[in-house]
Amino acid sequence: MFRAVGSALKRNKEAFNGIARGFTTSSHRAFTSNITAATVTSASSSSLAGNSFYGLRSLLKGQNASMFRKMSTVASISSESKEGLKHLVTGGPQARKWVGIWLFGSATWVFSMVVLGGVTRLTRSGLSMTDWKFTGEFPPLSNEAWVNEFEKYKQSPEYKRVNKGMNLEDFKFIYWMEYAHRMWGRGLGIMFALPFSYFLRKGYITLRLGVQLSGLFALGAGQGFIGWWMVKSGLEEPPSEYSQPRVSPYRLAAHLTSAFAIYCGLFWTALSVVMPEPPAESLAWVRGAAKVKKLALPVSLIVGITAISGAFVAGNDAGRAFNTFPKMGDTWIPDNIFEMKPLLRNFFENTATVQLDHRLLATTTLIAIGTMWWFTRKLDIHPAVKALIGSTVGMTAVQVTLGVSTLLSYVPVSLGSAHQAGALTLLTLMLLLNHTLRRPSPSLLKSLPQVAKSNFS
Repeated sequence: MFRAVGSALKRNKEAFNGIARGFTTSSHRAFTSNITAATVTSASSSSLAGNSFYGLRSLLKGQNASMFRKMSTVASISSESKEGLKHLVTGGPQARKWVGIWLFGSATWVFSMVVLGGVTRLTRSGLSMTDWKFTGEFPPLSNEAWVNEFEKYKQSPEYKRVNKGMNLEDFKFIYWMEYAHRMWGRGLGIMFALPFSYFLRKGYITLRLGVQLSGLFALGAGQGFIGWWMVKSGLEEPPSEYSQPRVSPYRLAAHLTSAFAIYCGLFWTALSVVMPEPPAESLAWVRGAAKVKKLALPVSLIVGITAISGAFVAGNDAGRAFNTFPKMGDTWIPDNIFEMKPLLRNFFENTATVQLDHRLLATTTLIAIGTMWWFTRKLDIHPAVKALIGSTVGMTAVQVTLGVSTLLSYVPVSLGSAHQAGALTLLTLMLLLNHTLRRPSPSLLKSLPQVAKSNFS
Protein backbone atom coordinates (compact mmCIF):
# COMPACT_ATOMS: atom_id res chain seq x y z
CA MET A 1 0.00 0.00 0.00
CA PHE A 2 2.67 2.56 0.99
CA ARG A 3 4.82 1.65 -2.05
CA ALA A 4 1.79 2.27 -4.27
CA VAL A 5 1.14 5.58 -2.53
CA GLY A 6 4.70 6.71 -3.08
CA SER A 7 4.82 5.77 -6.75
CA ALA A 8 1.43 7.29 -7.48
CA LEU A 9 2.34 10.54 -5.77
CA LYS A 10 5.64 10.67 -7.65
CA ARG A 11 3.85 10.20 -10.99
CA ASN A 12 1.55 13.08 -10.17
CA LYS A 13 4.24 15.41 -8.90
CA GLU A 14 3.71 17.90 -11.71
CA ALA A 15 0.01 18.04 -10.95
CA PHE A 16 0.77 18.83 -7.32
CA ASN A 17 2.59 22.01 -8.25
CA GLY A 18 -0.47 23.49 -10.01
CA ILE A 19 -3.34 22.48 -7.77
CA ALA A 20 -4.17 26.05 -6.74
CA ARG A 21 -5.19 27.00 -10.32
CA GLY A 22 -7.96 26.10 -12.71
CA PHE A 23 -10.94 25.75 -10.41
CA THR A 24 -14.13 27.44 -11.58
CA THR A 25 -16.52 29.51 -9.54
CA SER A 26 -19.39 27.13 -10.17
CA SER A 27 -17.42 24.09 -9.00
CA HIS A 28 -16.47 25.77 -5.73
CA ARG A 29 -20.05 26.89 -5.17
CA ALA A 30 -21.42 23.42 -5.87
CA PHE A 31 -18.97 21.87 -3.48
CA THR A 32 -19.76 24.28 -0.67
CA SER A 33 -23.49 23.64 -1.07
CA ASN A 34 -22.81 19.96 -0.37
CA ILE A 35 -21.08 20.54 2.98
CA THR A 36 -24.25 20.40 5.10
CA ALA A 37 -25.42 17.06 3.71
CA ALA A 38 -21.95 15.55 3.96
CA THR A 39 -21.50 16.68 7.55
CA VAL A 40 -24.87 15.29 8.61
CA THR A 41 -24.04 12.01 6.87
CA SER A 42 -20.89 11.63 8.93
CA ALA A 43 -22.72 12.16 12.21
CA SER A 44 -25.85 10.14 11.34
CA SER A 45 -24.52 6.75 12.41
CA SER A 46 -26.76 7.24 15.44
CA SER A 47 -29.98 9.17 15.90
CA LEU A 48 -28.27 11.11 18.67
CA ALA A 49 -25.65 12.40 16.24
CA GLY A 50 -28.32 13.38 13.71
CA ASN A 51 -30.28 15.39 16.23
CA SER A 52 -27.23 17.42 17.21
CA PHE A 53 -26.97 18.84 13.67
CA TYR A 54 -30.66 19.78 13.44
CA GLY A 55 -30.06 23.42 14.31
CA LEU A 56 -27.25 23.82 11.78
CA ARG A 57 -29.22 22.05 9.06
CA SER A 58 -32.22 24.31 9.67
CA LEU A 59 -30.06 27.42 9.62
CA LEU A 60 -28.51 26.64 6.26
CA LYS A 61 -31.90 26.24 4.55
CA GLY A 62 -33.73 29.00 2.72
CA GLN A 63 -32.30 32.51 2.89
CA ASN A 64 -29.31 31.53 5.04
CA ALA A 65 -28.34 28.83 2.55
CA SER A 66 -28.40 31.46 -0.20
CA MET A 67 -26.20 33.68 1.91
CA PHE A 68 -23.79 30.78 2.54
CA ARG A 69 -23.54 30.07 -1.19
CA LYS A 70 -22.96 33.73 -1.96
CA MET A 71 -20.15 33.81 0.57
CA SER A 72 -18.63 30.80 -1.17
CA THR A 73 -18.84 32.52 -4.54
CA VAL A 74 -16.82 35.45 -3.23
CA ALA A 75 -14.18 33.04 -1.96
CA SER A 76 -14.11 31.19 -5.29
CA ILE A 77 -13.61 34.33 -7.35
CA SER A 78 -10.78 35.41 -5.10
CA SER A 79 -9.08 32.01 -5.12
CA GLU A 80 -9.24 31.84 -8.91
CA SER A 81 -7.48 35.15 -9.34
CA LYS A 82 -4.85 34.69 -6.63
CA GLU A 83 -2.62 31.91 -5.40
CA GLY A 84 -3.57 32.09 -1.74
CA LEU A 85 -5.71 28.93 -1.72
CA LYS A 86 -4.42 25.43 -2.37
CA HIS A 87 -6.91 22.60 -2.79
CA LEU A 88 -6.34 19.08 -1.52
CA VAL A 89 -7.93 17.35 -4.52
CA THR A 90 -7.32 17.85 -8.23
CA GLY A 91 -9.60 16.82 -11.08
CA GLY A 92 -12.47 19.28 -10.81
CA PRO A 93 -15.76 19.31 -8.88
CA GLN A 94 -16.67 15.67 -9.50
CA ALA A 95 -13.35 14.47 -8.14
CA ARG A 96 -13.72 16.62 -5.04
CA LYS A 97 -17.27 15.40 -4.58
CA TRP A 98 -16.35 11.70 -4.67
CA VAL A 99 -13.26 12.09 -2.49
CA GLY A 100 -15.39 14.02 0.02
CA ILE A 101 -18.09 11.33 0.04
CA TRP A 102 -15.46 8.63 0.54
CA LEU A 103 -13.81 10.43 3.46
CA PHE A 104 -17.09 11.26 5.20
CA GLY A 105 -18.16 7.66 4.66
CA SER A 106 -14.92 6.42 6.23
CA ALA A 107 -15.43 8.74 9.21
CA THR A 108 -18.98 7.44 9.62
CA TRP A 109 -17.64 3.88 9.58
CA VAL A 110 -15.18 4.71 12.36
CA PHE A 111 -18.00 6.33 14.33
CA SER A 112 -20.00 3.12 14.09
CA MET A 113 -16.88 1.15 15.10
CA VAL A 114 -16.61 3.16 18.31
CA VAL A 115 -20.29 2.57 19.12
CA LEU A 116 -20.02 -1.15 18.31
CA GLY A 117 -16.91 -1.37 20.48
CA GLY A 118 -18.84 0.16 23.36
CA VAL A 119 -21.66 -2.36 22.96
CA THR A 120 -19.10 -5.18 22.85
CA ARG A 121 -17.56 -3.99 26.11
CA LEU A 122 -20.88 -3.41 27.86
CA THR A 123 -22.13 -6.90 26.97
CA ARG A 124 -18.84 -8.35 28.25
CA SER A 125 -18.15 -9.86 24.84
CA GLY A 126 -14.62 -8.58 24.29
CA LEU A 127 -12.83 -11.52 25.88
CA SER A 128 -14.85 -14.26 24.16
CA MET A 129 -12.26 -14.76 21.38
CA THR A 130 -9.07 -15.97 23.02
CA ASP A 131 -6.77 -15.65 19.99
CA TRP A 132 -6.12 -13.22 17.17
CA LYS A 133 -4.85 -13.56 13.61
CA PHE A 134 -3.74 -10.63 11.50
CA THR A 135 -5.44 -12.06 8.39
CA GLY A 136 -8.66 -12.79 10.24
CA GLU A 137 -10.43 -16.12 10.53
CA PHE A 138 -13.75 -17.77 9.76
CA PRO A 139 -16.20 -18.19 12.64
CA PRO A 140 -17.12 -21.69 13.81
CA LEU A 141 -19.33 -23.28 11.14
CA SER A 142 -20.24 -26.56 12.79
CA ASN A 143 -21.37 -27.66 16.22
CA GLU A 144 -18.02 -29.35 16.80
CA ALA A 145 -16.17 -26.14 15.95
CA TRP A 146 -18.38 -24.20 18.36
CA VAL A 147 -17.68 -26.68 21.13
CA ASN A 148 -13.92 -26.41 20.52
CA GLU A 149 -14.10 -22.61 20.63
CA PHE A 150 -16.15 -22.75 23.81
CA GLU A 151 -13.56 -25.04 25.41
CA LYS A 152 -10.87 -22.42 24.73
CA TYR A 153 -13.01 -19.79 26.43
CA LYS A 154 -13.53 -22.05 29.45
CA GLN A 155 -9.80 -21.84 30.13
CA SER A 156 -9.95 -18.04 30.42
CA PRO A 157 -10.16 -16.20 33.77
CA GLU A 158 -13.41 -14.51 32.75
CA TYR A 159 -15.25 -17.80 32.39
CA LYS A 160 -13.84 -19.19 35.63
CA ARG A 161 -14.65 -16.11 37.73
CA VAL A 162 -17.60 -14.44 35.99
CA ASN A 163 -19.37 -16.73 33.53
CA LYS A 164 -18.89 -20.15 35.05
CA GLY A 165 -21.82 -22.34 34.04
CA MET A 166 -22.55 -20.35 30.85
CA ASN A 167 -24.20 -22.51 28.17
CA LEU A 168 -23.17 -22.74 24.52
CA GLU A 169 -25.94 -20.49 23.22
CA ASP A 170 -24.96 -17.66 25.56
CA PHE A 171 -21.34 -18.08 24.48
CA LYS A 172 -22.34 -17.81 20.82
CA PHE A 173 -23.91 -14.41 21.51
CA ILE A 174 -20.80 -12.85 23.05
CA TYR A 175 -18.59 -14.52 20.45
CA TRP A 176 -20.61 -13.07 17.56
CA MET A 177 -20.45 -9.61 19.14
CA GLU A 178 -16.65 -9.67 19.32
CA TYR A 179 -16.35 -11.30 15.89
CA ALA A 180 -18.54 -8.59 14.33
CA HIS A 181 -16.41 -5.88 15.94
CA ARG A 182 -13.20 -7.35 14.55
CA MET A 183 -14.61 -7.95 11.07
CA TRP A 184 -16.13 -4.48 10.96
CA GLY A 185 -12.66 -3.10 11.56
CA ARG A 186 -11.16 -5.18 8.77
CA GLY A 187 -14.01 -4.08 6.51
CA LEU A 188 -13.06 -0.49 7.19
CA GLY A 189 -9.51 -1.21 6.01
CA ILE A 190 -10.80 -2.52 2.69
CA MET A 191 -13.34 0.29 2.34
CA PHE A 192 -10.55 2.82 2.86
CA ALA A 193 -7.74 1.21 0.85
CA LEU A 194 -9.57 0.43 -2.40
CA PRO A 195 -10.92 3.95 -3.10
CA PHE A 196 -7.61 5.40 -1.94
CA SER A 197 -5.76 3.34 -4.53
CA TYR A 198 -8.28 4.30 -7.22
CA PHE A 199 -8.06 8.03 -6.49
CA LEU A 200 -4.28 7.81 -6.49
CA ARG A 201 -4.26 6.17 -9.91
CA LYS A 202 -6.62 8.83 -11.23
CA GLY A 203 -4.28 11.55 -9.96
CA TYR A 204 -6.87 13.21 -7.72
CA ILE A 205 -4.84 12.99 -4.50
CA THR A 206 -2.32 15.78 -3.95
CA LEU A 207 0.98 15.18 -2.20
CA ARG A 208 -0.20 16.83 1.01
CA LEU A 209 -3.45 14.86 1.11
CA GLY A 210 -1.65 11.63 0.22
CA VAL A 211 0.72 12.01 3.17
CA GLN A 212 -2.16 12.76 5.56
CA LEU A 213 -4.21 9.78 4.41
CA SER A 214 -1.23 7.44 4.47
CA GLY A 215 -0.66 8.38 8.10
CA LEU A 216 -4.31 7.73 8.93
CA PHE A 217 -4.17 4.38 7.12
CA ALA A 218 -1.09 3.38 9.12
CA LEU A 219 -2.81 4.39 12.36
CA GLY A 220 -5.86 2.38 11.36
CA ALA A 221 -3.75 -0.68 10.58
CA GLY A 222 -2.07 -0.37 13.97
CA GLN A 223 -5.47 -0.18 15.66
CA GLY A 224 -5.94 -3.92 15.19
CA PHE A 225 -2.69 -4.62 17.05
CA ILE A 226 -3.68 -2.19 19.81
CA GLY A 227 -7.03 -3.94 20.13
CA TRP A 228 -5.45 -7.36 20.56
CA TRP A 229 -2.86 -5.92 22.96
CA MET A 230 -5.81 -4.65 25.01
CA VAL A 231 -7.76 -7.93 24.88
CA LYS A 232 -4.68 -9.94 25.82
CA SER A 233 -4.45 -8.09 29.14
CA GLY A 234 -7.93 -9.34 30.02
CA LEU A 235 -6.98 -12.96 29.35
CA GLU A 236 -4.35 -12.93 32.08
CA GLU A 237 -5.04 -14.00 35.65
CA PRO A 238 -6.04 -11.03 37.86
CA PRO A 239 -3.56 -10.08 40.59
CA SER A 240 -6.06 -10.87 43.35
CA GLU A 241 -8.46 -13.76 43.81
CA TYR A 242 -11.17 -11.20 44.57
CA SER A 243 -10.62 -9.23 41.35
CA GLN A 244 -12.72 -9.68 38.24
CA PRO A 245 -10.88 -10.20 34.95
CA ARG A 246 -10.89 -7.03 32.85
CA VAL A 247 -8.67 -5.42 30.28
CA SER A 248 -6.04 -2.92 31.37
CA PRO A 249 -7.57 0.57 31.66
CA TYR A 250 -4.39 2.00 30.14
CA ARG A 251 -4.68 -0.23 27.09
CA LEU A 252 -8.41 0.43 26.74
CA ALA A 253 -7.74 4.17 26.89
CA ALA A 254 -5.02 3.79 24.23
CA HIS A 255 -7.41 1.82 22.00
CA LEU A 256 -10.26 4.32 22.36
CA THR A 257 -7.99 7.37 22.01
CA SER A 258 -6.52 5.91 18.83
CA ALA A 259 -10.02 5.38 17.42
CA PHE A 260 -10.95 8.97 18.29
CA ALA A 261 -7.76 10.22 16.63
CA ILE A 262 -8.53 8.31 13.42
CA TYR A 263 -12.08 9.63 13.37
CA CYS A 264 -11.01 13.22 14.00
CA GLY A 265 -8.34 12.99 11.30
CA LEU A 266 -10.79 11.64 8.72
CA PHE A 267 -13.53 14.10 9.58
CA TRP A 268 -11.22 17.13 9.57
CA THR A 269 -9.63 16.08 6.28
CA ALA A 270 -13.06 15.54 4.70
CA LEU A 271 -14.12 19.02 5.79
CA SER A 272 -10.94 20.48 4.30
CA VAL A 273 -11.66 18.79 0.98
CA VAL A 274 -15.24 20.05 0.65
CA MET A 275 -14.78 23.41 2.40
CA PRO A 276 -11.30 24.77 1.60
CA GLU A 277 -12.35 28.25 2.78
CA PRO A 278 -14.24 28.99 6.02
CA PRO A 279 -17.56 30.87 5.94
CA ALA A 280 -16.78 34.58 5.54
CA GLU A 281 -18.73 37.50 4.11
CA SER A 282 -16.95 40.43 5.73
CA LEU A 283 -13.85 41.36 7.67
CA ALA A 284 -16.07 42.00 10.69
CA TRP A 285 -17.17 38.35 10.63
CA VAL A 286 -13.57 37.22 10.26
CA ARG A 287 -12.56 39.25 13.31
CA GLY A 288 -15.51 37.85 15.24
CA ALA A 289 -14.51 34.30 14.29
CA ALA A 290 -10.98 34.95 15.55
CA LYS A 291 -12.40 35.96 18.94
CA VAL A 292 -14.53 32.82 19.11
CA LYS A 293 -11.54 30.66 18.18
CA LYS A 294 -9.63 31.84 21.25
CA LEU A 295 -12.37 30.24 23.35
CA ALA A 296 -13.12 27.26 21.10
CA LEU A 297 -9.58 25.83 21.18
CA PRO A 298 -9.28 25.44 25.00
CA VAL A 299 -12.89 24.24 25.20
CA SER A 300 -12.09 21.57 22.60
CA LEU A 301 -9.16 20.45 24.71
CA ILE A 302 -11.44 20.06 27.74
CA VAL A 303 -13.93 18.04 25.66
CA GLY A 304 -11.13 15.74 24.47
CA ILE A 305 -9.71 15.18 27.97
CA THR A 306 -13.20 14.44 29.29
CA ALA A 307 -13.74 11.83 26.57
CA ILE A 308 -10.42 10.13 27.36
CA SER A 309 -11.25 10.12 31.08
CA GLY A 310 -14.37 8.17 30.14
CA ALA A 311 -12.11 5.42 28.80
CA PHE A 312 -10.61 5.02 32.29
CA VAL A 313 -14.11 4.91 33.78
CA ALA A 314 -14.89 2.07 31.37
CA GLY A 315 -11.57 0.34 31.96
CA ASN A 316 -12.04 0.29 35.73
CA ASP A 317 -15.77 -0.49 35.46
CA ALA A 318 -16.17 2.61 37.61
CA GLY A 319 -19.66 3.33 36.31
CA ARG A 320 -21.02 0.46 38.41
CA ALA A 321 -19.85 2.10 41.64
CA PHE A 322 -21.25 5.15 43.46
CA ASN A 323 -24.50 5.01 41.51
CA THR A 324 -25.89 8.20 43.02
CA PHE A 325 -25.82 11.83 41.91
CA PRO A 326 -24.75 14.49 42.72
CA LYS A 327 -23.18 12.86 45.77
CA MET A 328 -20.99 9.79 45.55
CA GLY A 329 -22.81 7.56 47.99
CA ASP A 330 -23.33 9.52 51.20
CA THR A 331 -20.47 11.97 50.64
CA TRP A 332 -19.41 14.49 48.04
CA ILE A 333 -15.85 13.14 47.93
CA PRO A 334 -15.08 9.53 48.93
CA ASP A 335 -12.45 9.00 51.62
CA ASN A 336 -10.31 6.55 49.64
CA ILE A 337 -9.53 8.63 46.56
CA PHE A 338 -5.79 8.72 47.37
CA GLU A 339 -5.29 5.28 48.90
CA MET A 340 -2.99 3.93 46.14
CA LYS A 341 0.74 4.50 46.06
CA PRO A 342 2.28 6.21 44.21
CA LEU A 343 -0.30 8.98 44.21
CA LEU A 344 -0.56 9.21 40.41
CA ARG A 345 -1.99 5.68 40.15
CA ASN A 346 -5.23 6.82 41.77
CA PHE A 347 -6.15 8.95 38.76
CA PHE A 348 -6.04 5.93 36.44
CA GLU A 349 -6.74 2.86 38.60
CA ASN A 350 -8.71 3.92 41.68
CA THR A 351 -12.44 3.46 40.97
CA ALA A 352 -13.51 6.33 43.22
CA THR A 353 -10.92 8.77 41.90
CA VAL A 354 -11.54 7.89 38.27
CA GLN A 355 -15.27 8.45 38.60
CA LEU A 356 -14.79 11.68 40.55
CA ASP A 357 -12.41 12.95 37.84
CA HIS A 358 -14.95 12.20 35.13
CA ARG A 359 -17.74 13.95 37.03
CA LEU A 360 -15.59 17.05 37.55
CA LEU A 361 -14.41 17.10 33.93
CA ALA A 362 -17.97 16.67 32.63
CA THR A 363 -19.13 19.56 34.81
CA THR A 364 -16.19 21.65 33.61
CA THR A 365 -17.09 20.87 30.00
CA LEU A 366 -20.69 21.99 30.55
CA ILE A 367 -19.57 25.22 32.21
CA ALA A 368 -16.90 25.90 29.56
CA ILE A 369 -19.26 25.45 26.61
CA GLY A 370 -21.96 27.47 28.34
CA THR A 371 -19.41 30.23 28.98
CA MET A 372 -18.31 30.17 25.34
CA TRP A 373 -21.93 30.62 24.26
CA TRP A 374 -22.48 33.47 26.76
CA PHE A 375 -19.44 35.48 25.68
CA THR A 376 -20.05 35.00 21.95
CA ARG A 377 -23.81 35.50 21.76
CA LYS A 378 -23.48 39.24 20.93
CA LEU A 379 -20.45 39.00 18.66
CA ASP A 380 -20.78 39.90 15.00
CA ILE A 381 -20.15 36.43 13.54
CA HIS A 382 -21.40 34.29 10.68
CA PRO A 383 -24.84 32.72 11.36
CA ALA A 384 -23.36 29.26 10.73
CA VAL A 385 -20.96 29.82 13.64
CA LYS A 386 -23.82 30.94 15.90
CA ALA A 387 -25.80 27.84 14.96
CA LEU A 388 -22.85 25.56 15.69
CA ILE A 389 -22.29 27.09 19.11
CA GLY A 390 -25.98 26.67 19.93
CA SER A 391 -25.94 23.04 18.75
CA THR A 392 -22.86 22.38 20.87
CA VAL A 393 -24.54 23.75 23.99
CA GLY A 394 -27.58 21.57 23.35
CA MET A 395 -25.47 18.46 22.72
CA THR A 396 -23.50 19.07 25.91
CA ALA A 397 -26.71 19.18 27.93
CA VAL A 398 -27.86 15.94 26.29
CA GLN A 399 -24.51 14.29 26.99
CA VAL A 400 -24.50 15.26 30.67
CA THR A 401 -28.07 13.98 31.00
CA LEU A 402 -27.07 10.70 29.36
CA GLY A 403 -24.09 10.36 31.68
CA VAL A 404 -26.13 10.90 34.84
CA SER A 405 -28.90 8.58 33.60
CA THR A 406 -26.34 5.89 32.77
CA LEU A 407 -24.85 6.13 36.24
CA LEU A 408 -28.17 6.07 38.09
CA SER A 409 -29.37 3.11 35.99
CA TYR A 410 -26.24 1.05 36.74
CA VAL A 411 -24.89 1.31 33.16
CA PRO A 412 -27.44 -0.45 30.94
CA VAL A 413 -26.16 -1.29 27.46
CA SER A 414 -28.52 1.12 25.70
CA LEU A 415 -27.65 4.19 27.77
CA GLY A 416 -23.96 3.32 28.01
CA SER A 417 -23.72 3.04 24.23
CA ALA A 418 -25.66 6.28 23.72
CA HIS A 419 -23.35 8.06 26.16
CA GLN A 420 -20.27 6.91 24.24
CA ALA A 421 -21.86 7.95 20.94
CA GLY A 422 -22.72 11.29 22.52
CA ALA A 423 -19.08 11.89 23.45
CA LEU A 424 -18.01 11.41 19.85
CA THR A 425 -20.90 13.55 18.59
CA LEU A 426 -19.88 16.40 20.88
CA LEU A 427 -16.30 16.04 19.69
CA THR A 428 -17.60 16.16 16.10
CA LEU A 429 -19.36 19.45 16.74
CA MET A 430 -16.22 20.95 18.27
CA LEU A 431 -14.21 19.83 15.23
CA LEU A 432 -16.75 21.39 12.89
CA LEU A 433 -16.76 24.60 14.92
CA ASN A 434 -12.97 24.91 14.89
CA HIS A 435 -12.85 24.15 11.17
CA THR A 436 -15.44 26.84 10.50
CA LEU A 437 -13.43 29.34 12.56
CA ARG A 438 -10.26 28.99 10.48
CA ARG A 439 -8.69 32.16 9.09
CA PRO A 440 -9.48 32.67 5.39
CA SER A 441 -6.71 32.68 2.80
CA PRO A 442 -4.97 36.02 2.08
CA SER A 443 -6.65 36.24 -1.33
CA LEU A 444 -10.11 35.91 0.18
CA LEU A 445 -9.34 38.42 2.92
CA LYS A 446 -8.39 41.03 0.32
CA SER A 447 -11.74 40.61 -1.44
CA LEU A 448 -13.96 40.98 1.63
CA PRO A 449 -15.83 44.18 2.54
CA GLN A 450 -15.59 45.60 6.03
CA VAL A 451 -19.22 44.77 6.89
CA ALA A 452 -21.51 42.10 5.47
CA LYS A 453 -24.48 43.19 3.38
CA SER A 454 -27.76 43.10 5.29
CA ASN A 455 -29.79 41.71 2.39
CA PHE A 456 -28.92 39.01 -0.11
CA SER A 457 -30.55 38.66 -3.50
